[in-house]
Order: sequence, then C-alpha cells, then structure tokens
Amino acid sequence: MRLFLHLMISGALVFAPVFVRAQETPQQDAKPASGQDLSNSLERSATELADVLRARQLSREKAQQLAAEVAGIRKDRASLNTALIQAAKTERKLSRDVMELEDSLVATAREADAVRLSLSERRALLAEVLAALQRMGLNPPPAILVTPEDALSSVRSSILLSAVVPGMREETRVLIADLTELRRLTETYRSERESLRETMAEQKAEQTRLSLLLEEKKSLETRTAKELAFEQARAAELAAKAETLQELIASIEREILSVQEAAEEARAEAERRLEEGRKRAENQADSTARISPAYAFSDLRGKLAKPTTGRIITAFGDDDGYGATAQGETIEAMPGAYVTAPADGWVVYAGPFRSYGQLLILNVGEDYHVVLAGMERIDVRQGQFVLAGEPVGGVGRIHLASVSAAAAANDNPTLYIEFRKNGNPIDPSPWWERSGTGRT
Repeated sequence: MRLFLHLMISGALVFAPVFVRAQETPQQDAKPASGQDLSNSLERSATELADVLRARQLSREKAQQLAAEVAGIRKDRASLNTALIQAAKTERKLSRDVMELEDSLVATAREADAVRLSLSERRALLAEVLAALQRMGLNPPPAILVTPEDALSSVRSSILLSAVVPGMREETRVLIADLTELRRLTETYRSERESLRETMAEQKAEQTRLSLLLEEKKSLETRTAKELAFEQARAAELAAKAETLQELIASIEREILSVQEAAEEARAEAERRLEEGRKRAENQADSTARISPAYAFSDLRGKLAKPTTGRIITAFGDDDGYGATAQGETIEAMPGAYVTAPADGWVVYAGPFRSYGQLLILNVGEDYHVVLAGMERIDVRQGQFVLAGEPVGGVGRIHLASVSAAAAANDNPTLYIEFRKNGNPIDPSPWWERSGTGRT
C-alpha cells in the first residue's frame, strides 16, 4: 500500500498544471494550480489506482477455468507435487516482476516530479517568451500549459518561425528539452502502470491455482482426522511449554509419533546415502514422487532458492535491535506471497510459537533443521514430507510477527529464516543461490 500511496500522490503532481496561461504578461505572477485542479488530478490518480487494484480480482470465468484445470490433474502425489512446484515457480517469477515494476514506477514518478519542479520554477521565463512573441506582432500562441504536449508544440513553433530573440534561444532550448522529457516520462508511466496491472492479474490467477492444488493435496492425506487432531493438540502443548526453538524441536521429535517416524526416516536415509553413494540420489532427483531427500543437505551450498522473493532487512549476525545477535535472516516479503520449502524435508512442527507467529520447522536431514516464521498461514502438516520448491504457506497482507526490531518497524510482512545444525543456529547465506535480481 505504501507504493500505491506514493504513486497516487506522484501521479497528481506529475500531471497537475505547472505553467501560466499564454495570455498572461511577464509582469504577472503565475497563478498556482487551483484547489479544484488538484482535486481533479487526485481523483484521476485514485481512479487509476482502483483500476490497478481491480487487477487482483479474478473474473468468474477465469476462476472456473482454473478449477477445471486442477480437476483434470491425476489425483496422485507425484502429479500434484509437479503441478504445485511449477505453479510456485511461476508465482515467484510474477512476484519478482511485480516488485521490479513497482520500483520502476516509483523511479519514473520521481523523475517526472523533478522535471515538473524544474518547469514550475521557470514558468515565468516561458511567460516572458510568449509575451515577447505577442509584442512582436505574431499570432498569439495557443493556450498552452494544460498538458506538456501543448507547451512543447507552442515553443517548438516559435523556433521554427525564428521568432525567439537570440538572448532567449538557449533558455527556450532547455525548456523544450524538459517538456520533451516530461512527455516521455508520462508515456513511460502509463505503459508501466498497464504492465503492472496485467502482471498482477496473472499473479492472482497463479495464487488461485496454488490454493486449489493445495486443497487437492490435502485430500490425499492418509491419516485420519482424529489422528491429526491428537498430534496437533499435543504439539500445541509442547510449544506452550518450550522456552526456545531448540527445546521445541527436541520435545516434538521425542514425543510426536509422525515426527519420530520422519526423524527416523531422515537418519535411515543418511545411512543409505553413505552406503549407496550419490548415484541413487541423482537418479531420483527429478522424481516428484520421492519420499526422501534427493541430496544430502550439506551438498546443497549455493544451490537453494530462498523461500520467498524480497529484500533482506536483517542478516545473520546483525544486531537484532533488542540487544542480541540475529540468529537468522529476515526478508521483507511481498504482501500475500507464497512461501516455498528451500529443500526436501519432513515437517517437524507447523503452528504458532511465542513471538515467532506461525512457525514451520523442517528436518532436512544430517541433523539440519530449517525454521520459517512470520507466516499468516501454513499449508502443510506435521510428519509430512515436502519437496524443495513446494509451497508450504504464505505471508499475509500486513506485518504479523517479528524477531528483530527492524522487522517490527516494517509495515510490510516479513519472513524469518533460520538454519540449525545439531540444534545450533548457523548462517544460511552460504546455501542460497545467486539470484542476480538485486532484491534478495
């Protein structure tokens, strides 16, 4: 919302009248834009903003089409996993595109503001040029100063008629350059705004597809509702008693049956990998039907995709603002963005925990754990095996919880990421792939 507020204000400033009327003389002070003019500009910008926001809403026909597509997918784990991972990749790319378009729109609006201010400061000069033309007996120029295009046309005509006195020729050239730039920026702004509207519509469709796929996957759950409810209640009790993440992980892996089984499978997988080498893992890496990690977590340095797109606001080892050192990374996420598993692993815990908000803990093997916190919702359950790139939850539209002062001061939602080895926090940055976007 911060971006759209800026665009609404900037849009009003960019397109508000900045010159005097041609009929005014150099001795008359230029009249500022009236309150009605400014009000009209704000209303136009508000309408444009509403158009962009409406792009987030899916048409009924599009929603029905997505539902039919999901219904046509074979109802087995491999097919749904493949569809989920692909949809998450598409949604991540669209999120990145939206963020880049938003940045570009802000930059364009700022450039236009600067040109508008420059022109506003020199409007007396423009009035003087036009008055000089009138005194020379030429036809009065058109009533400019409603749009940059009118002003540009008028001054350009002056030069073509050789009517501008030599001493004012350079000033007039600068005015033409600024008017030309303002027109270019105006066209760029409109084009980028339309691109943003279209991209946001695509993103909304992909998020709807993900939501439908997640519901389908939940329907394949083999455990009974009673078993799930019992484990969730027991996990909530353990979370209420635990003082630290280390205590929470240890108690859950000790007392929750499905998590015990997952931890045992992780240990057995590590032993099998040592015995069989890497070949078997490589052969199953492309299979979305796998039920154990394709690679040892220690082999994945520099290869993991971050769980969401965004800017790091607190890095591992930074001062967390509360007198301690940050034990993980905090990312400023895009409102409503999906969160994906950075690696294959088993869900150890999924639920609220102290100041972390909605917390997800993954056992990724070799005594490594990945912690994700600050989400609005979690879409996976304890004991479930998830694949790298599979959506596991989502951040909300507003900031919910934080583990650092920087995150607490941020209005946008944030995602906290922590890696642990043998229960101790470690720096996650060596594991991330290089995105090259400048956003992560």
